[in-house]
Amino acid sequence: MKKPLLLRSIAKEPVERFPVWLMRQAGRYMPQYQEIRRRAKDFLSLCKDVELSVKVSLLPLELLGVDAVILFSDILVPLEPLGAKIEFTEGEGPKVLWSGKLSDLKPYDPDENGYVYEVVRRLKEFSKDVPVIGFAGGPFTLASYLIEGSPIRELKKTKIFMWEREYDFKRLMEVLTDTVYSFLSRQIEAGADLVQIFDSWTLYISRSDYEELVFPYVKELVGRIKKFYEVPVIYFFRGSSSFIDLASQTGADVLSVDWSVDLSVEMVRFENVFQGNLDPAVLYSGEETVKMKTLELLRSIPRRTGYIFNLGHGIAPDMDLKKVKLLVETVKRFGIEY
Repeated sequence: MKKPLLLRSIAKEPVERFPVWLMRQAGRYMPQYQEIRRRAKDFLSLCKDVELSVKVSLLPLELLGVDAVILFSDILVPLEPLGAKIEFTEGEGPKVLWSGKLSDLKPYDPDENGYVYEVVRRLKEFSKDVPVIGFAGGPFTLASYLIEGSPIRELKKTKIFMWEREYDFKRLMEVLTDTVYSFLSRQIEAGADLVQIFDSWTLYISRSDYEELVFPYVKELVGRIKKFYEVPVIYFFRGSSSFIDLASQTGADVLSVDWSVDLSVEMVRFENVFQGNLDPAVLYSGEETVKMKTLELLRSIPRRTGYIFNLGHGIAPDMDLKKVKLLVETVKRFGIEY
């Protein structure tokens, strides 16, 4: 059986076109998702319903023709086994309840997230021609949710915790690094062909804080995965231009970058495979602009392989499914001449 296109590009093997998948490719912008969503009590219940999660995960394959299926879940689910309370309120986003005391965190039991691994197993049965992507939040991003309690911009509480309780913060990062490793390991053992680490909140911290308090834990996490499993690791980090050189040293096979990065320059500087970096706001433009901006990015890629098309962040709930389809079709029609 021929290796899937996405895995060939990660291996820097010749590809006939660039592979494409999208962050948050299954979600509220799809009427078909909304129909499935109504069958669950709330978002967390949807994540825990294996049958419904599999259906949602497969929607982008059926509707868009993407080159990978990513597990439908949420980065916060491993926090529940640690003892944090997770709530999703419609229209308000997630809330995380934690006392702020490390002593109140329980040892992580990966079996409590068993529904996640079962979804991965089922996806392997239904998506034989494309790889299945497992994922987790990065230790820092999970720490920020625990400390802030909700997705608050600027991360004021997190920064004060980092600076004034540095010892506790480092202990928390160790706990979360162990947790994410166990969580991702079980996804890989269930059949995930590759995994992505989401560090969405690095956008709000300085380079020096990233270098001292985030980078070492990401490097340790990636190193442990690569030591025991032969699967590619994608590292997505926002604020990419600020510390791309550090991210390139994490050991991740693929760097997934936001739109602050000039790929025509950075893909020459660094040997990593790259993913991204179209600004998702392009999808609010007219169809001709969507095509133009997509082709503009594709033509700027300085390699003929070792690249995965994606957005610089996830698809928003109010985006137009028709334009998302156009985006994927434009990428798939862009052939590569050797």
